[in-house]
Amino acid sequence: MKRIYFLFLSFFFITLVNAQPALHQLLNNPALKHASVGVHVVNLNTGRTVVSHDAEKSLTPASTMKLVTTATALELLGPDFRYKTILALDADMPKRILVIGSGDPTLGSEAFGGNPKQFLSDWAVKLASRCAAKDVWQLYVVDNLFGYDGISPEWTWIDMGNYYAAGAYGISVFDNTYRLYFDTTDRNSCPKILRTDPEIKGLTFANSLSLNSSGSDNGYIFGVPFSNERIVRGDIPAGRNSFSIKGDIPDPGQLLGDVFADYLRREGINVESVQTARTDYISRICSRTAEPYSAGEVLHEHLSRPLSDIIRETNVESNNHYAEHLIRTVGRNRSLNMSSDALKEGIDYVTRFWKSKNVDPEALNMEDGCGLAPQDAVSPDFLTGLLSYMYTKSSYKDTFFDSLPKAGEEGTLTYFLDKTKYQGKIHAKSGSIGGVQCYAGYLIDGNKKYAFSIMVNKFNGARSEVRSAIEKFLLSL
Repeated sequence: MKRIYFLFLSFFFITLVNAQPALHQLLNNPALKHASVGVHVVNLNTGRTVVSHDAEKSLTPASTMKLVTTATALELLGPDFRYKTILALDADMPKRILVIGSGDPTLGSEAFGGNPKQFLSDWAVKLASRCAAKDVWQLYVVDNLFGYDGISPEWTWIDMGNYYAAGAYGISVFDNTYRLYFDTTDRNSCPKILRTDPEIKGLTFANSLSLNSSGSDNGYIFGVPFSNERIVRGDIPAGRNSFSIKGDIPDPGQLLGDVFADYLRREGINVESVQTARTDYISRICSRTAEPYSAGEVLHEHLSRPLSDIIRETNVESNNHYAEHLIRTVGRNRSLNMSSDALKEGIDYVTRFWKSKNVDPEALNMEDGCGLAPQDAVSPDFLTGLLSYMYTKSSYKDTFFDSLPKAGEEGTLTYFLDKTKYQGKIHAKSGSIGGVQCYAGYLIDGNKKYAFSIMVNKFNGARSEVRSAIEKFLLSL
């Protein structure tokens, strides 16, 4: 027994000795000359720190914030949790069909393959046997579960309106994303707008796009939620019959209602009007009146994929939209008060939960669930504390671990550490926005089991140089 303990201590000190020069090399890399850098590596077998530098400093995490969101959602809801969208008749208005949303981000999502619109056909067929063709029907979409502040107030204008900054609501559909198609064959004119998919009634574009010969997509769509006015700027490749960029659906509940109404009409159901709960929301909150609908006979319940699949998509593909739904789901789960801010409720719960698990949240500042807000901040120490808890104490250890992409093999880590000794042995989340490059996760190689967090902010070198420096550091462990 003493011999085993001696060998273990020897291994620990050898690792520590090797890690310090590698840390020095990372910190002195020219690409990081003016950067703020935080590093923390913890041995999961012992809980001891292997190497550390400014580990308690709050830094911008970018998408490594998704680790916080997905871990909290998993701990609260469990891997088998499913969102439920209900189709029902209104008990007070028997000719009104209700679509009651639960915040499901997977409704019509492209993330899991298949036909994104198949669920609409299924719904329409199920309702055709119950809703008489001779009657005139109304469709009411209940999309108010999270309220209508679907984006963080700290997101910047440059992001709003783009697909990666899609709003999160009680009803979301098609990833809350549309494609805007252009004809760019006329090199002497502005790209010609062809259509959107799906079609969105009333949506207009002020088109300031130009063309490039590099083949790069530098086109961006700007606009605020629930406004049909959009601005298109930047440049896109010339010489294409059909080229598309993606934007955020302004009003997902209304779009779902409009599209679903068309499917119902094809089945012979005479839908006269489509309305969403947003029209009643403000007046109801201010007057504290009852909900403007009453769910009666349930016609169909649509279940999402399990949470285990949802958090894997969130972490492997760094899906902002899913993360924003998860943080609001956490919030509304803890407070059913519809006048409360679901995002704020979720963030408050995150703080309380991790404090109760002895993972100090003092360095944590969350403004969203995905890490897009520039004001987001967290320390390497907090992230390794969370990672250590999920690996050593969580009942859902395997689900969380499997939700992280493997280095060199999948998702946002496809090319990170590929063809190295740690390919497939590091499961981690990356995070990158302007001037930020972070990695946090696990290194599991035989008996070597580490949780790590490496955060680089405000670097002046090329991003590829920063990634390379981080790779060299990890390979030293």
